[in-house]
Amino acid sequence: MDPAGQSPPGTLPGEESPEMDLSHRFSKEELALLYEEVLYTIHHRLGKPEQQHVGDSQELYSYVQKAFGMDAEEHSVIMRQVMELESPIYCLKATVKEAKGILGKDVSGLSDPYCLLGIEARSQEPAHPDHKKRMKAVVKDLIPEDQIHRTQVINQTLSPVWNETFILEFKDVETASFHLDMWDSDVVESMRHKLGELTDLHGLKRIFKDARKDKGQDDFLGNVVVRLKDLHCWNDQWYQLEPRTETYPERGHCHLQFLLTHKKRATTSSRTQPSYTVHRHLLQQLVSHEILQHQAGSTSWDGELSRHASTVLYLHATQKDLSDFHQDMARWLAYSKLYQSLEFNSSCLLHQMTSIEYRWVQERLRPEQKAELAESFQSLLTYGVSLIRRFRIIFPLSVPRSTERLQSLLRVLVQMCKTKAFHELCTPSPDLPQMVSTALKSGTTEWFHMQKQHLKPMVKSIEENSKALSKLLLEVIEDLKQCQKIWNKLFSTNLKLNIFSIAYLELESLVAEHVQEQLHKVDSSMSRPTAESLFDLYRKLQELYQMKESLPSRDGPLALSNFHQWFEEALPLWLQKAYTTALERAQRAIQMDQLKPYGYHKHSTSTVDLSTCYAQIMTTWKQLNWPDPEKAFMIMVNLLEDMCKISLMYCKLIKERAEALSLSEQNEGEAANKLCIVVNNIEQLRLLMLKLPSQLDWAQLEQRMRGIIDPQQIQNALHNQLDSTVACLDHEVRDVVQALATKLEKGIARHIQELSSSSDTQKPEDSIIPLMKFLESELQYLNEHLVQENFKSLLTLLWHHTLSVLSAAQGPQVPSVQHCQRLFCALKSLELCFHAEGCGLPLETLHSAAFQTLETHLALCSASSRKLIQKYFSNRIQQQLDTSSEKYGAVTIKALYRPSEQKLRVEVLNATNLIPLDSNAHPGAPARVSRGGGPDHPVQEERAAPPLRRSLRLLDPLGEVPAGGGLSAADRV
Repeated sequence: MDPAGQSPPGTLPGEESPEMDLSHRFSKEELALLYEEVLYTIHHRLGKPEQQHVGDSQELYSYVQKAFGMDAEEHSVIMRQVMELESPIYCLKATVKEAKGILGKDVSGLSDPYCLLGIEARSQEPAHPDHKKRMKAVVKDLIPEDQIHRTQVINQTLSPVWNETFILEFKDVETASFHLDMWDSDVVESMRHKLGELTDLHGLKRIFKDARKDKGQDDFLGNVVVRLKDLHCWNDQWYQLEPRTETYPERGHCHLQFLLTHKKRATTSSRTQPSYTVHRHLLQQLVSHEILQHQAGSTSWDGELSRHASTVLYLHATQKDLSDFHQDMARWLAYSKLYQSLEFNSSCLLHQMTSIEYRWVQERLRPEQKAELAESFQSLLTYGVSLIRRFRIIFPLSVPRSTERLQSLLRVLVQMCKTKAFHELCTPSPDLPQMVSTALKSGTTEWFHMQKQHLKPMVKSIEENSKALSKLLLEVIEDLKQCQKIWNKLFSTNLKLNIFSIAYLELESLVAEHVQEQLHKVDSSMSRPTAESLFDLYRKLQELYQMKESLPSRDGPLALSNFHQWFEEALPLWLQKAYTTALERAQRAIQMDQLKPYGYHKHSTSTVDLSTCYAQIMTTWKQLNWPDPEKAFMIMVNLLEDMCKISLMYCKLIKERAEALSLSEQNEGEAANKLCIVVNNIEQLRLLMLKLPSQLDWAQLEQRMRGIIDPQQIQNALHNQLDSTVACLDHEVRDVVQALATKLEKGIARHIQELSSSSDTQKPEDSIIPLMKFLESELQYLNEHLVQENFKSLLTLLWHHTLSVLSAAQGPQVPSVQHCQRLFCALKSLELCFHAEGCGLPLETLHSAAFQTLETHLALCSASSRKLIQKYFSNRIQQQLDTSSEKYGAVTIKALYRPSEQKLRVEVLNATNLIPLDSNAHPGAPARVSRGGGPDHPVQEERAAPPLRRSLRLLDPLGEVPAGGGLSAADRV
């Protein structure tokens, strides 16, 4: 990826071709000078190789030859030039940091230590391990005085800290050795002063020892000898102080730091350019090679250098004596520049930036270095924002780890803008969120126009333009979904930006402008194909507009607020298309229907297809979701009218289909089966129609219509129309059920007739067996083929017909007892059959007035005389119990008339509720019984009954009614 954003053919955005040679980024002369520098570094390497580095120089030569793209001849020429160059001055940068546990030589038990150090040109071989001999020679005796370096004296301590650095030159690393002596500085003091510092017996011994030596002579504390060829390029460790004698073998330790460096390097780059600049160029070249050699591609390279590259860069940095800060700065400058040409894992940038921030001290940099660092910040910021502007292309979700790459870039930019170096060098500091927001807006506009151009149709017809618009909107919606679900989290976390809101407001405005521009080209008298293509466009715009719910609060309307008005001319054609499609599908379904049960259901396939047609119409309503309430109401009315028309058409055609199939098969049983399927289909259709108010959410529509359309108009246009259609379907169901019932009524009448004419000697239970078998067979068949509602309707019709046939079977004359018993047994058996233990008709339906009348009559006619008499008297007793009290009370009598003697025998049984006439509130008068011929005949005889005895049961002398009978209300006195 270059700064212009163009990638070589066959590569992903943001990647380079693996065959691409990056050496052109330096001129040929610059590359040759840099190659000379790296060969010089390898040729004059110092120190033992680190464990993780490459020790073989030939391997390093081969590596840099590949990294710089040099052929064998070029390599040989430059190598000869390097060999002819003057060798650098080899230096040991020694830092005496501190010591611990040294000997106390003063009277106080402490010392005043200082160090003498230098390089001995000829190294002394160490003693054999079995015969260790201490090296007694000191620095003063081995090294010329002008090459000896001395640290400061640290007074009165056994743990001195110096942190002093010295540059020691040497010629041959193989023979040179580093020497350090530590001494206790001895200043001439008076005996009184020494006695004042005396603290113990050892101090007194030191006073006597000092008295024997020369005045001002320093005490030896220990030494350190290190061969330079045993050192790595950089060493930092504690060394044990060695004694000259065996007196005090434990003399403490000294902390030393060594760095093997060069001075006066003869290469052109070292003589003409700052060290960190040369190191940055070398780093840039090697990292470019590492990225291109990475197997998985540049975007997955995480900054891990090979052993060869790490060795070369380590040698160069140590030989040039680059500080950690300048190395970090060189790496930052190299990596930030490379990132703008070869995209890699930006966590490498984050690591270098963190290192600079940790070590940042502005005064360390010269003005040109500050300018260079500031320019790298500005360049990376500009480039990073340009990548964010084109993030849809640079970080496509189809490429693995794109989100991680963008996340890493955002973190780098955010952290960079927060660093002290950025704020001090880049003034005034830019507003990163504002820059990114502006870039996202412009990038969104560019992406939209690019997509619009890409989807531009080859044939410029209205239909093709509509299809292209729909595809464009599909891309826009998908992009916004990605912004909302994926990208928004990244930008919100790092920059507090809502990328979905930014992208939506830009795209919504662009889409509205572009769609209106295209719709103006559509003629008012549009064709059906044009209208159909516009429906898909309408749905896409609707989906896009509904995404506004995810926006934060916003003032003012959107450009798509009234987009539905752009399609008002196409709306009638859309509704007509929905009706035509449903009607044609329903007609085809009826033509293909064989009127056989569909799966485990009792209806056929045409009902399933019709249900699908209605579902499609309801889907059309939901897809339209017309914002204008009044217009939405008219749409609902039209859709309901269409579904009602289809329903009535279906009833007509399905019955015709059943008749046609029945005629072709000439089978009465199959004809009944077809009728069962027809009635089930119509019942299923009726249920579908009844669900329309809830499925189409009429309640919500009526709420929207409140205050706009009169409720009575809604009732007339929707509910009444639906009720009328459902009533028609109910009528159709009843007609078909009646046709089925008619087929069974003849069989029932025949079997009841046979029952009536059967012999009186035959038991009633046996005579009804043919009727019950007939009903069991037929009703079981119908129950299996009819839905429950229709089966119960059929049972109701058959029950009423059966009652009428049983009533007619009694005949005009008085039937015999046996005849009535057969009919009564049939009635009770039919009651059980039609009730079917609660699975059939309910008892309330069975026990109609006609049933009760017939049951009572047949029960009387089929009963014996004894049962009739018992029933008569039971009724009379119940009648007496139910009769209310008379004004003067009541008396119970039993009368018997003997025709032969022409005498009426009357027996007075009891009385109740008589009126009290005596002073003690008890009745005492006798009862009188007279005989007469009626109102026109005078009383012929009158007798008095004995007075009733007094009773404690007030007004109820006997208190019970005898079982023999009683008088009616007319006979009571």
